Amino acid sequence: MKKDSLVVREELLRQVKRVVVKIGSNVLTAGSDVLHKEVFRNIAKNISSIKKDGYEAIIVSSGAVAAGRKSLTCIEQPVSIPQKQASAAIGQVRLMRLYEDCFNAHGDHTAQVLLTHDALSDRKKFLNARNTLFTLLHCGIIPIINENDSVVVDEIKFGDNDILSALVTNLVDADLLLILTDRDGLYAQDPQCCEDAVLIKVVEKITKEVENLAKGSSSSAGTGGMISKVDAAKKVSIYGIPTIVVNGNTKN
Repeated sequence: MKKDSLVVREELLRQVKRVVVKIGSNVLTAGSDVLHKEVFRNIAKNISSIKKDGYEAIIVSSGAVAAGRKSLTCIEQPVSIPQKQASAAIGQVRLMRLYEDCFNAHGDHTAQVLLTHDALSDRKKFLNARNTLFTLLHCGIIPIINENDSVVVDEIKFGDNDILSALVTNLVDADLLLILTDRDGLYAQDPQCCEDAVLIKVVEKITKEVENLAKGSSSSAGTGGMISKVDAAKKVSIYGIPTIVVNGNTKN
């Protein structure tokens, strides 16, 4: 007999000590084209709260390109790779300032860690990154990880931080990958087209059929869509780590 989704979730959470929280651009902008401070306040409040309960949280955050693109006043809309990278260079500073200010309000501090996929494929760099993150966690600092968008090409061009969050989950031996997005989860139909689309509450195994249900992102802020979230979940499931996809626009 299949268990209720809430029971499954409660059982998973009872085993969690360290969690990687991936936050998408569509959440951080609240569906607009700029970062939304109230969203950051809510995220900081919740993560600081679970930290006080003894959990360890590592954030993988998108949003740098979205944060910086309006400052490129000489360009109407960043489209090319160099334009998006310039947006990221401007936006990363603003992104971290917002996180630091909002976490400071709860007595917590953050650290910026910029990674690239190739850094995690090199054994020496992998161990260096791992040791840095463990040191930050030991000192009670919340690491905030982003792709190094200003210099890397593939991430901006093709992907999203969903895959990076899966790699980080493995890197830090996390017990859970929590993905905050602008959807309630994976649907059996496209909820943008189908009003009565059915939410799939539990996916026990990622099959081809499940992958086919996920579609690419159609938003201007996000780049990965549900397909990259399913791919991330598939990657961490190899190590026996569960993934929960939730709507990051839902308060608390």
